[in-house]
Amino acid sequence: MIDVQRLRVLRAVAEHGSFNRAAGALLLTPSAVSQHIAALERTLGHPVAVRSTRGVTLTEPGRLLVEAAEAISAELDQVRHEIDRLTAPRPRLTVATFTSGGRHLLPAALARFVAAHPEVELTVLESEPEAAAPMVRGGAADLALAYHFDGPPPVRPGERPALDWVPLMEDPLRLVVPRGHRLADRPSLSPAELSAERWVIGCLKTEAYLRRYAELAGFELRVGASTTDYFFAQTLVAAGVGVSLIPQVSLAPSPQTTVIHINPPSPTRHIGLLLPRRRRPHPYAQALAEALTAGPAPRAAAP
Repeated sequence: MIDVQRLRVLRAVAEHGSFNRAAGALLLTPSAVSQHIAALERTLGHPVAVRSTRGVTLTEPGRLLVEAAEAISAELDQVRHEIDRLTAPRPRLTVATFTSGGRHLLPAALARFVAAHPEVELTVLESEPEAAAPMVRGGAADLALAYHFDGPPPVRPGERPALDWVPLMEDPLRLVVPRGHRLADRPSLSPAELSAERWVIGCLKTEAYLRRYAELAGFELRVGASTTDYFFAQTLVAAGVGVSLIPQVSLAPSPQTTVIHINPPSPTRHIGLLLPRRRRPHPYAQALAEALTAGPAPRAAAP
């Protein structure tokens, strides 16, 4: 049988790239790390790591074991959190959410949930999807409000513990320009028509999309301001710093700005819920998920 502690040591070696650094992270001696790896190789009957002057390289069996170690660690974390929940004096629910979702989508659902379940001790954690998924997988959060742009949802098929993606809504991105802008009276346009403009970035992921679009359209993106808050980005647009690309959910009506649709295929943010796939679903997580899926999507500022 493969020892879980030895898997933990191998995972540290893979993460740090050397026996010495893994030993420091684990508070072990390099000799103890070497002994754990040697014992793991004897149990497995195959080498799992190759040492060289450039560090440690995992073999294919070693890489498979690290994947298994990550899954086992997440499963154990989830079980520990589940035991903590079951033994707590009050039932608890922890939800992770990205900022604009927490601001615009979560409050109404939370109000309904709290009214129906006043006995629950509720915790809300702000977290972007790439951090929220491991939190749900490991049990640090019971569910997460998340999003993705192009490509598949932030769940990986075959990964353990498994996550389910529950779609909530499509959130198209809109162009926001200062009132009086030369194109402000257009009902729709392409970002390529703004190639000479300075852009205000409201999110790193939006910036990545814009840079891909600019490269395809053959122009260089000129960034006048970069923020991590869509509301702040819109105030900068109103001040005349530049134009911006904002998800509809995050639009804040303002007499100083104009909202314009983007010609198809328009970029879209897909919003949904991340839930752990369990034999016994968390009843309060299910209740909040139902409150979120039942609630109407918020109305954003009309162009």
